[in-house]
Amino acid sequence: MSYPLKNSLLLLLFVTGLFSIATLQAENSRFTFSSEGMQLKVERVADGFAIPWGLAFLSKNKLLITERSGSIFLLNIEKRSRIKISNSPLIKHEGQGGMLDVAVPPDYKPGGWIYFTYVKDEDGEGVTVLARSKLQNKRFIEWQELLVSESATDTSYHFGSRISFDNAGHVYFGIGDRGERPNSQDLSNHAGSIIRLNLDGSVPGDNPFINRKDVLPEIWSYGHRNPQGLAFDAEFKRLWEIEHGPRGGDEINLIKKGKNYGWPVISYGKEYWGPIAVGEGTHREGMEQPLKVYIPSIAPGSLILYTGSAFPKWKGNLFAGALKLRHINRIVLNRSGKPVKEERLFESFGQRIRALAQSPEGGIYFSTDSGHIYRLRAKK
Repeated sequence: MSYPLKNSLLLLLFVTGLFSIATLQAENSRFTFSSEGMQLKVERVADGFAIPWGLAFLSKNKLLITERSGSIFLLNIEKRSRIKISNSPLIKHEGQGGMLDVAVPPDYKPGGWIYFTYVKDEDGEGVTVLARSKLQNKRFIEWQELLVSESATDTSYHFGSRISFDNAGHVYFGIGDRGERPNSQDLSNHAGSIIRLNLDGSVPGDNPFINRKDVLPEIWSYGHRNPQGLAFDAEFKRLWEIEHGPRGGDEINLIKKGKNYGWPVISYGKEYWGPIAVGEGTHREGMEQPLKVYIPSIAPGSLILYTGSAFPKWKGNLFAGALKLRHINRIVLNRSGKPVKEERLFESFGQRIRALAQSPEGGIYFSTDSGHIYRLRAKK
């Protein structure tokens, strides 16, 4: 064997070995890490899903999973088995649209209402819908569309949408600006807003614009670009939201009744076509400031407020899945609700983190766009 050929083979083996190691690390079903002095482990509990967009626990071991393409599965975590639930609604799966979030209210019991957001086709255009249904055996029954939003455009992006509940009988969900920036300041449509409804879909009598004929009564707040996470803090009665900015300028907002969050008049992001600020700048009187801004963008995909006891040092922290920067973002809040610390978990993981959910026993589960479901636990 000539030396050039031998060296080439050695180089090939070396590169192949590196590739195998990298592949093994990417596909590793378990790994450990530490945070705040806690020894933690992550393990994969399921895979093979097509962009698992929403996660909702129906019981300790039963996790409902939506795929953006429209399918809905029930995963039995203990048995590592899944079933596809039949009679799901007809959706419009295009671009960022499709079957989106799934959530259950705090007092959910088997056979109770399960809430969904998805994109529906209306005359060739997509609109964000809030609906609910019940699960009976392996089939959904009693579908009710609670709000077919006034948000139709022919664009295929910025639909939102995550769901959250307070403890007073209300459901909240977000809708993006649908790629039409003026929508977010136009209260005659739902786009670019956080919506608040009673659990049966009726409009609460104390919504901020209930008595204004020029405003849709379902709107709770407006001036949003593309809400990708909502989390209600029952202890302090706070509603947290995270949304995509443009090129830079992702925001965490504390959502307040009737407030204007500024998009597209104010933003911390830049235009995609050049280093030009969006709108007038970062501040304007009468428009709310974000509590936290991400520059560069992390591209958030979800948000939860941790309330469990499995990770006591994380209690009261916000967690956001990051799509672009591929990590889980942990935000520490003080008692007044101000973010005081940030930690980026799993940065070397290399996965787009889509959805987050807290299990009944306090574990944290998350999905990746590559189709995996992972569980985070304390290492014993």
